[in-house]
Amino acid sequence: MSNDILRDFDRVPAALVKQAAEFQAAILADVNGRRGALHGRIAALRPRMKAVGTALTVDVRPGDNLMIHAAIAMAKPGDVLVIDGKADQTAALMGTIMMTACQQLGIAGVVIDGAVRDTLEIDEMDFPVFAFGSNPNGPTKNVPGRIGHPIACGGVTVRSGDLVVADADGVVVIERERVESLLPLARKKVVDEAARIAEIKKGNTSASWLDAALRTAGVLKQGESL
Repeated sequence: MSNDILRDFDRVPAALVKQAAEFQAAILADVNGRRGALHGRIAALRPRMKAVGTALTVDVRPGDNLMIHAAIAMAKPGDVLVIDGKADQTAALMGTIMMTACQQLGIAGVVIDGAVRDTLEIDEMDFPVFAFGSNPNGPTKNVPGRIGHPIACGGVTVRSGDLVVADADGVVVIERERVESLLPLARKKVVDEAARIAEIKKGNTSASWLDAALRTAGVLKQGESL
């Protein structure tokens, strides 16, 4: 088989994927140092959609989906197809037929820096898809690409086996090696944010750090406060 297709890579263990699914993409992005969030152009087709799993990367030429078909045939249950479609919106790279195959195979979702179609049918399927818009044009199936290699998707480097968490806010990708260490930080952040929201609801709306930050930024002089 061509070196353009890499079959073997380590995936995030299923137990860690299950734990990560408890968290919003925003929480994981924050504890990951505000890194790993794909460009906001890649968004859920419907806000309720959420996908969590391990990345299977696909690199295609604009408007051609040959390698996506190959990736679907190779994918394992729990994988999320992450496709660098070069931010092209002139033709859809996937539609109902391919999404139905993904769902049938247990693929956890699709993230694509490109367009899809049949969006109402995908909505009815309730299959999680995150894309850069839609277009009724169909794709070609002529141009080779790569599967399993690192890609750039939405401005973020994605490797096969990395963790993907996608929800109404967007898509976050976390390096496989970092997932286990970040989960306790995510749990702590959820608790801390809940406590802060409870304080705000009791009337404590002031941010304790704000005056110091404004002084550091030169907005307030030393000794001044809002």
